[in-house]
Amino acid sequence: MFSRREFLKNTIKGAAGLALPLTALELITPEMILALKQDSAKTRWVFLIDTYKCVGCGFCVKACKTENEIPYDANVTRTWVERYVVTKDGRLYADSPKGARDGFTTNKIDLGLGNYKDIKKEEINKAFFVPKLCNQCENPPCVQVCPVGATYQTADGVVLVDRKWCIGCGYCIMACPYGVRFFHPVYNTAEKCNFCYHRISKGMKTACVEACPFGARKIGNIKDPNDPVTVTILTERVSVLKSEYGTKPQVYYIGLSEEVR
Repeated sequence: MFSRREFLKNTIKGAAGLALPLTALELITPEMILALKQDSAKTRWVFLIDTYKCVGCGFCVKACKTENEIPYDANVTRTWVERYVVTKDGRLYADSPKGARDGFTTNKIDLGLGNYKDIKKEEINKAFFVPKLCNQCENPPCVQVCPVGATYQTADGVVLVDRKWCIGCGYCIMACPYGVRFFHPVYNTAEKCNFCYHRISKGMKTACVEACPFGARKIGNIKDPNDPVTVTILTERVSVLKSEYGTKPQVYYIGLSEEVR
């Protein structure tokens, strides 16, 4: 007996072979169901990160893994922190060992494949940390390429993934220009940050925001003019990652340096 994922995967392959449009299948997707139950016209969730306040402690990464059932020792995570080091001779180094789950306890830069670069303090011109997570794009390419509707966008802007519908094709992982998606090591389905939707929809903070002891992370409603996050985004100098892709990311940064990729 085929599982739902096997059935959907075979259906998609069959439709492609017959050159039939996927809309002809009339699949009832999670997005359709959610649209019937929810009216969030007054809410659009956005994230604000202050890079000046991030110290690379990794508490946010630990909290995210625990909250969202990402195996602690797996080398994947929904959110991570990158360390950037610019030396006085103009060289740039960046690393994020285990997503910075355990923070950064040494000046040695992890170059990968067991190689490290030992940088002395007197050689450093500047160094800083940059947290990253799903950008919850206004125009999410991952939603556009999902053939079965497993990746969908809610009325309040959050892009979610339904594990029961995901067939593991990997199209969304390839489509994301920010590299925030991965395969869950247990469920073998597409995975990413969802702004802890199960928490914020109940009036709670995300796990990473709650865990950050320095206030480097904040979540808010951009449609509420009195929201502190909204006030900051509208009145201060903020930046987004890779704006040239036209995805309209909804994660805003304070103090984003030009070296950040």
